[in-house]
Amino acid sequence: MKDIKMLDYIKEVLVHMPKDWLSLTTHRLDIYEEKRAKKQFLDQFEDLYKNNNTATSSLSELPTAYDYIRLGHPLSCVLEWGIAYLNKLPSDNVISFSSQITPILAILRKNLLDNKNTRILYTGDLPACFNAEILKNIYNYTFDLIQIDTATEIEAFNGSTLLISGQNQMAANALLNNIDFYINLYPQLGSMLLVNGKQNEGYISDIQHVRRRETIAMTPINCLTALEALVSQLAIQARSSAFAVNKASVINVISEITNAYSPAVIASSGLSMQYAIMMGIIHDAQINHPGKAIKFIVPTNCYGGTNDQARRVAACLDHVEVIDLAVDGDHDMVQSIDAVLNTMAQEDALPFIIAEIPTNPRVEVPDLLQLKEVLGKDRKTNSGITAIDPVFILDQTFCPNVHFLGDSDILASVRTISYASGSKFPSGGQCTAGYAVANKKAASLMTKIALHLDICDNEATALQYEILAKQLPSMNQRISDAYVNTRKFVNYIQEVLPAAKINFVSETLASQGFTPSVFSLDLPTKGDTDAERETYKRALNLKLINLMITKIPTESKYCVSYGQLKGCYWTIPATSTQGTTKEGDKDYIARVSLSGNMDLELHKKVFLEFVASI
Repeated sequence: MKDIKMLDYIKEVLVHMPKDWLSLTTHRLDIYEEKRAKKQFLDQFEDLYKNNNTATSSLSELPTAYDYIRLGHPLSCVLEWGIAYLNKLPSDNVISFSSQITPILAILRKNLLDNKNTRILYTGDLPACFNAEILKNIYNYTFDLIQIDTATEIEAFNGSTLLISGQNQMAANALLNNIDFYINLYPQLGSMLLVNGKQNEGYISDIQHVRRRETIAMTPINCLTALEALVSQLAIQARSSAFAVNKASVINVISEITNAYSPAVIASSGLSMQYAIMMGIIHDAQINHPGKAIKFIVPTNCYGGTNDQARRVAACLDHVEVIDLAVDGDHDMVQSIDAVLNTMAQEDALPFIIAEIPTNPRVEVPDLLQLKEVLGKDRKTNSGITAIDPVFILDQTFCPNVHFLGDSDILASVRTISYASGSKFPSGGQCTAGYAVANKKAASLMTKIALHLDICDNEATALQYEILAKQLPSMNQRISDAYVNTRKFVNYIQEVLPAAKINFVSETLASQGFTPSVFSLDLPTKGDTDAERETYKRALNLKLINLMITKIPTESKYCVSYGQLKGCYWTIPATSTQGTTKEGDKDYIARVSLSGNMDLELHKKVFLEFVASI
């Protein structure tokens, strides 16, 4: 009876849910508490359930669930809540994935670090992309793989037992004591992981962190399909799509935009793309340079997901290490890379450099001719032999329209892979998909990168391909239009608040094609000590953002993204995108992102109000 009531309630929620639940990829930081994200959302959702309240206005007022749709979102939380209800589990114990493989990897990763055995049981067939040999030899995971007919009598095991099974309905599992984790596979939708037993609840935060860094949650549209199957208690009805046509279109357009030699590889998110790049490069290195140390050289203050993911990969592999790279502010990227590569040459290590151009959040571009020279310089090892040349892994998300990879482009002579987050300009903020391409010198690496994207089951989904096919053709024009607004806003701020320090590209760089729509704003401060001045500036940041989102709620949002189709986004990198970066490397400044479709004059007017108030 209780199950029927719950299913009826979800059915009504699906009728009245806010449109944003299906379409939004950004999250509002003004109604978001990271440590309580899913719990806070579901606590208030449960209150609505108890009162049988499905009003759209009430659902709209629920706090942000997780961050982005990569880690989770309202529909994934509702789906996990419903499945947990059926299985009499806490909602935290149910975790959805767009990938069918990554939930397995999440458990294998934790057990590797905890030195614990893993037994994988499965009924029917495993996903075609499951590659036990590579998971053991490249990812360093250990496990026993056993096919069974039915999961009725499972013997005890000294370690973790996973049961993997294909499903065509959203239904309860018959939970058994000797099975720790159930992974239900849903064709075209993804998977659902059930954590069974209190003794395994220590895995939950680690599994969620894998979902945050190496993959994404089941997407909103696929969660909707799953929820519709759940409330009807019928078989899952797959949605039709022109997958092959859209994929071919996306690859073709990316080739035109990037001028790259290799065809694009498209992932479910920017970080799942980066993870495939890292694991593909490691795989290639173990084949072609066995025994050599692998060094990922990563900016100290870059996007927290990049920084964190690189360190998570290194934690699992003894021959992989992360080296810090200072890239902006008082540090010059070219000089820092030169010094690090000299050290790597002496150690005869394999250097793989991850860098953002322009940098984030300082929006700086290095001298590209000098960068090319430093990356292409011949170096010697301590034994006098020629050192292995670096691979430059370029995060081009801020300016995906700039050509780096063609035969006559600036980095043609350097092994270079470029990637971008599709949740920004490529999709206009409508999906999280990301992509990677390579120049001729690095093209051979793309085979392994594509392989590892497949192994993790992290390719873009059907809807993501559809959105990219629609939005990519207009990307360069949107970048141009957004830059015009950004330059005008920057010039205005300099006029009315000259004491502020603005980090943005120069007119000269813009004429070379670097036309981002993001700038950082270091507001003027006051106080007798450094601590007082820092405290005052941080409060001033929030005062500005709160004024903007209050006065212009239809356009100005407290979000972390950019490249959006309309409006203006504000954030503080130190509290959002740099979340896992070391405290001393964080930037407590405001970052502003504009689109080509916004009321710029209104934003100027409100900013002037802010100036008058200080």
